[in-house]
Amino acid sequence: MRYRFSIPGLFGLFSLLISPVFAQTALPLTDLSAFRPAEPNWRIAGSASASPTVANSLSAGSGTGVLVNLPAKPAYGQQYNLLTKFEHGDLDLELDFMMARGSNSGVYLQGRYEVQLHDSWGTKIATASDVGSIYERWDESQPDGKKGYEGHPARQNASRAPGLWQHLRISFQAPRFDASGKKTENARMVRVDLNGVTIHEDVDLSGPTRGPAFENEAATGPLMIQGDHGPVAFRNVRYVSYDKPRPELRDLTYSVFKGKFQKEEDFTGKTPPESQGASLVLSSTVSRIPNEFMLRYTGTLRVAEPGEYKFNVSVPGGGGVLRINNQPVIARAEWGGQGKATLPKGDLPFELLYSKLVEWVKPGLGLAVSGPGVREFVISDQNAGDGDETDPILIDAAQQSLLRSFMDLSGVPGAKGGPFRVVHAISVGDAAEAVHYTYDMDNGALVQLWRGQFLDATPMWHDRGDGSSRPLGMVQGFGKPALMLARLATPDAAWPTDTTASGYRPKGYAFDETDRPTFRYLLGSASVEDQIRPLTGGQGMSRTITVTGNTNDMLARLAIGNTITMQETGLYAVDGQYYVKAEGAAVRSVGGRQELVMPVKGKVIYSILF
Repeated sequence: MRYRFSIPGLFGLFSLLISPVFAQTALPLTDLSAFRPAEPNWRIAGSASASPTVANSLSAGSGTGVLVNLPAKPAYGQQYNLLTKFEHGDLDLELDFMMARGSNSGVYLQGRYEVQLHDSWGTKIATASDVGSIYERWDESQPDGKKGYEGHPARQNASRAPGLWQHLRISFQAPRFDASGKKTENARMVRVDLNGVTIHEDVDLSGPTRGPAFENEAATGPLMIQGDHGPVAFRNVRYVSYDKPRPELRDLTYSVFKGKFQKEEDFTGKTPPESQGASLVLSSTVSRIPNEFMLRYTGTLRVAEPGEYKFNVSVPGGGGVLRINNQPVIARAEWGGQGKATLPKGDLPFELLYSKLVEWVKPGLGLAVSGPGVREFVISDQNAGDGDETDPILIDAAQQSLLRSFMDLSGVPGAKGGPFRVVHAISVGDAAEAVHYTYDMDNGALVQLWRGQFLDATPMWHDRGDGSSRPLGMVQGFGKPALMLARLATPDAAWPTDTTASGYRPKGYAFDETDRPTFRYLLGSASVEDQIRPLTGGQGMSRTITVTGNTNDMLARLAIGNTITMQETGLYAVDGQYYVKAEGAAVRSVGGRQELVMPVKGKVIYSILF
C-alpha cells in the first residue's frame, strides 16, 4: 500500500458549507412557468428512464415533477437552452439529473459559468468535458487545439451509469463590481459535490465558459440548462439565493488581560489590561501572551437585514462567550461553539470573550456568521483553526490492496443512534479499474461499492484512533448487511435479518494470481466461495457465488429496494440508484419492499452496474 499525506485546507472549521443553512426554495416543475419561453424540446413529465446500453435514448412518463429535454436531431443553438425567470447572484443549488447514454448537457450559473453534465460512465481520469467538470473558456482567434483554456476537470470521476439518478450540489459566488461597474473580484465555484463526492473547492472563474447565454459578466443572471446536446432529465431542483448585505463589525476595540480565567465569573474587568487598542478585525494576534490570558473585544455589529442569524465561534485551547445586542448568543464555548439570535436592523452592541488556557495549543480566534439571504462567511481573520488540525492519512490502491477495519455505513442507523458499524469489514481496492468494495465477514455480505480513490484511514490511525476507515469515492451502499443465501419457510417469508440458526461460519479468503481475494464460508452443510471482481472499464462489479453441498430450496437475494424494475431482459434498476444484471432472477414483494432473488443451482452469477 502507498500512503499519501496532505495538508488540510486553511481555516478548516469555517470552510464554506454547501449544506443549506436556511430553507431552500424549490423550483416548481408542475409546468414550465418558472422558465422563460422554451422550445418544444423541453417538457414536464412524471418520470424518466434511459437505457444504459442504447445511445441517446430517454423516455418520459406522464405526470409532473420531472423536467425532461428531448432534443430533435440535429438541433443545435442557444434557442434550445432553458433559462429560469429568476436571476441570482451568490447561490447554493441542488438537483437530481439523469443522463442518457452518450448524452451531454450542462448547468450554467448566471447563464455564464458551466458545470458540465455528461455521460462519463467508465471514464477513469476526468477531463474538462466530463461530468461535474467546469468547462473551458473559448477563444476562436486561437489556432485549433488552443482555443479552449482554463477548464477545470473534476478531481475524480464520481458519475453513475446512464439512466440512473445522480445528485449535484453547487455553491457559487458571483463576481463583484464596484460602484462604477468595474469588476473587483472574479466569480468562484466555492464547492461542487457530485453524488456525495467533493470534486471542486474554491475555483476562480476569470470569465464565462464556452457557450454562455451572455458573453459579459454581471452581478446577477438566470440559471441556464443546456438543451441542444442530448437527452437529459432533472428533478428536485432546489436553491438558496444569497442577495442580502452581510453584517459588518465596526469600531472594534480589544483588551488583553493576563491571568487564568477558567470561568467568566473569574473575569471582573477590574484587572488592568496588559494591552488594549483599536482593531480592524477580530484576531488573536493582538495578544503577545501565548497562554493564560483573556481577550475581550467590544464594538458594533451593523445589521442591514433583520432576522435570525447563526454564529460559529472558534476559541482553541480555551473558552468563549459571545453577546450581541446585550443578549447572550453563545453563553459558553469550549474550544468552539454555535448559537443563534434574532437581530433587528441597526447598529447593535457586540462583545466577544476568549479565555486561553491550554498551553500546547496555538492561540486562535474565529467567528463565522450566516443569516437571511447571507451565506456563511468568516467575519474574523482566517488564522483560527480548531487547535488540533490533522493531516489526513489516505490510502491509494496503487496496487491490489486490502484493509481490515471498522466501517460506518452512512444512512444505515445503528443501535445507539449513530450509523451502523460493520466491525469485521474488509475493504478491497482494485488498482486496475479503480472500483473498490467492502465485505462484511460477519454475514458474508457485500456492503458497498465505490468508484474513484480508495480509503481515508485517518480515523483509524490518527492519535489513538477509533479503528474505522472511510471510502473516498462515489459510494453505492446496500443497506444493513445480511446473508445473501437463505432457505425460506414459505415463498413470502421475510428474509432472515441475522445469521442465527443458519450455520454460517466464516472461513477467511484466498488470493488468486492477480492478488484479488475470494471469500469462503460455511452455511450449514454447504461450502460457499464468494468471488467479486471489477468489470472492464470500471463500470461495476461481477459476483460469482459457488455453493458445494446441499442447495435444495436455497435462494440468493441479489438486491433489496423500494422499487425494482426490469429495464430490459435480465437487467433491473434498483431505486434508480444501480442496476443488477442477472439471468433467471425474479422480483418478490415482502413487507412493503421489493427483493430481487434467484434459486441457487451450484452457482449464482450476476453483475452490479452503477
